[in-house]
Amino acid sequence: MTQDEAIALISGAVTADGGTWADLGAGSGTFTRALASLLGERGIVHAVDRDASSLRELDSYARRGRPRAAAIHTRVGDLTTDLGLRDMDGVVIANALHFVPYDGQAAALATVRRMMKTGGTIVVVEYDRRGPNRWVPYPVSLELLGTIALEAGLSEPRLLTTRPSRYSGTIYSASLGV
Repeated sequence: MTQDEAIALISGAVTADGGTWADLGAGSGTFTRALASLLGERGIVHAVDRDASSLRELDSYARRGRPRAAAIHTRVGDLTTDLGLRDMDGVVIANALHFVPYDGQAAALATVRRMMKTGGTIVVVEYDRRGPNRWVPYPVSLELLGTIALEAGLSEPRLLTTRPSRYSGTIYSASLGV
């Protein structure tokens, strides 16, 4: 996925200049870069991934700095644990929730909710599919996201947009209110 495609998926929820956000499951940083671009130079993005090697490219990118883009701070961690982040204006979870087993997805969202400011936004990007495969072991359809969001004490998902997946079906983005 390109940075422009990532921007198109999350821009409907990232509407304010500045703020402190996190990208949980950042990988090499496609959505982190998109988020930094949308937030502008008054913003901060915490890019979190459990694989330190995935963050190396992003660290290099962040050290170079980008005019008119948010500062990026990387850290190793997992979205299912308390990361010590607090008072987030927003969180992006792109193509990461489907790695959490079904019986832990609502708890993971509840953990993320505790990092948020009241009125904050969680943006979820996932494949809208029901059947698992080796790349998407625990699919999170939009319908399932609604169920686990309510269990986690979040609002009903608001669909932002969809786009065809390169692999099959569609990818959706949705926002959850805190």
